[in-house]
Amino acid sequence: MRCPFCHSTQNRVIDSRPSREANAIRRRRECLKCGRRFTTYEQVEETLPLIIKKDGRREPYQRTKVAEGIKKACEKRPVSIDTIENFLDDLERELLESGQREVPSSWIGERVMAKLREWDDVAYVRFASVYRHFTDATDFMEEIRQLLASRGQDPKGQ
Repeated sequence: MRCPFCHSTQNRVIDSRPSREANAIRRRRECLKCGRRFTTYEQVEETLPLIIKKDGRREPYQRTKVAEGIKKACEKRPVSIDTIENFLDDLERELLESGQREVPSSWIGERVMAKLREWDDVAYVRFASVYRHFTDATDFMEEIRQLLASRGQDPKGQ
C-alpha cells in the first residue's frame, strides 16, 4: 500500500476492523518513512458475468440498465423502490453464485418478468410488451389472456 503523503510503500497496519456496512475491512496504517497515518479499505472484488445480448454481442452487466427497465414498467404502480432494489440485490447475488462467466440476457429478462408478475399485473404487461416486442393490440390481449388464465380468472370477464 502506497502512502498518500510521501508515496512510500513501507507502512504498517495499526488497527483492522470491519467497516460499518461489514462489506470491507478498514485498516488504519502508519507510514514508516514519514510517520503519517492513513486509512485503507479492503474488499472482495466481485465480478459479475458478461451478458450475451440477443444479437450475440457481449456486454458487462449493468444494474442501472435493469433497474431503469423495471422502474419504467412500475411507473405509477404500487411497487416501492426498496422492493425493486431488494430484487436487484437478489438477482446480482444469483448471478455471482451461478459461477457463470457469461449469461444470456433472456436469463435476466425472464427473472424480471416472473418477479413483475408477482408484484403487479400492469407492470408485468408493460415490461412484457417491450421485452417480447409486442407489435399490436393482439399481442397485448394474448398476454393478458394468459395472465388471467394463470390466475384462474375468465379472460372474457364472465
